[in-house]
Amino acid sequence: LYRCVIKNLRPPTVIGQFHTLFFGSVRMFFLGVLGFAVYGNEALHFSCDPDRRELNLFCYNQFRPVTPQVFWALQLVTVLVPGAVFHLYAAYKSIDQEDILERPTYTVFYIISVLLRIVLEVAAFWLQSRLFGFLVHSLYFCDASSLEKIFKFTKCMVPEHFEKTIFLSAMYIFTIITMILCMAEIFEILCRRLGYLTHQ
Repeated sequence: LYRCVIKNLRPPTVIGQFHTLFFGSVRMFFLGVLGFAVYGNEALHFSCDPDRRELNLFCYNQFRPVTPQVFWALQLVTVLVPGAVFHLYAAYKSIDQEDILERPTYTVFYIISVLLRIVLEVAAFWLQSRLFGFLVHSLYFCDASSLEKIFKFTKCMVPEHFEKTIFLSAMYIFTIITMILCMAEIFEILCRRLGYLTHQ
């Protein structure tokens, strides 16, 4: 029974297995380990002029309305949902990999789950560009006039901005690679489906 469940939870394509088991694990490791190293103490080292705790906190919340680690963790979980729902359904119905390739209904449902992953990755890419941009600058100009009138615009130092730019670029690249792998997975499953029909 355990082997049957594991078999049903595995993607029916080679690209899907690589994407889920290897690339997904690398992405989670990259975010969990390196993400904490780069962003873990950002709020503590974010300083403005004048260096006052309430000003630093106010401007940091303006600079980071959403922390990158939380955003990327939510992205990973959200992108996994369509595939997880399909594979849990397949395990419940005892649908194996051959059934997904041989029965058109299951093939269509699986392709829809992959297309949903692509849509979610595109949405995450757009949101990331809106929230974080593509470059992290060393200085951030904060509008602190709502905190105290004497502050107006103040300069804040962003710690390790170059490392953050590299990490940000890597997360964009991961998203693009994921979309390419999803499109390749659709192509593979269509080719295998066509090959199955040809041999009937």
